Parts: sequence; C-alpha cells; structure tokens
Amino acid sequence: MVAEKGFFEKVYEIARHIPYGRITSYGAIAKCLGTAGSARMVGWAMNSSGKFPDVPAHRVVNRKGLLTGKHHFDGTNLMQQLLESEGIEVIGNQIQEFEKLFWNPIKELS
Repeated sequence: MVAEKGFFEKVYEIARHIPYGRITSYGAIAKCLGTAGSARMVGWAMNSSGKFPDVPAHRVVNRKGLLTGKHHFDGTNLMQQLLESEGIEVIGNQIQEFEKLFWNPIKELS
C-alpha cells in the first residue's frame, strides 16, 4: 500500500517546477491542487520548506507580486536577493513586470 502524498509535499512538487527567473503565487499553486481556497496553507508550506533546498520558495509570492514571505528567509533581504540573482527586479518588496514573469502551474503542468 502506498501512502498518499500530504498537502505540503504536493505543494513542494509543484514549486520544484517553477522555472528559473519566473514566479508564481500561493493562490495559483492552491488552484492547481484543486484547493482554490487554501492559498494560506500553501504559504505555510513555503514557510516550512527550508529543510528542502530543492524547493525554490523564493519564487512564490502573493497574488499582487509582493514578497509577503520574505521574513521566513535568513537575513533581511535573502528572498529579494535570490529573485534578483535570477534577473527579477524587485522594488519596494514588489515584483516588477509580475504578469510577464508569472508562471501558471495549471497551464504549464497540464
């Protein structure tokens, strides 16, 4: 008997597919999982993803492109620095050109 993957593991599986230099939102991941109302739970999963270095949690932001999870990263600006190292411009904790950089897991993983 194979145990079903838990919610956090499913979130991490989707997050691992976010391409370098792209971003997605907590809500987009929740919708992809068929649980549209669980964006906050996706956020909790991202906050707990530090023990999995292959989960690019820095690429997951809120629906407006704000770095709402940045306080869960080491240092004061690590999330922003990681995004900027991928060529993503961040001004005032907000992703610039959010729509252009947005990766929609529903479209990309179907």
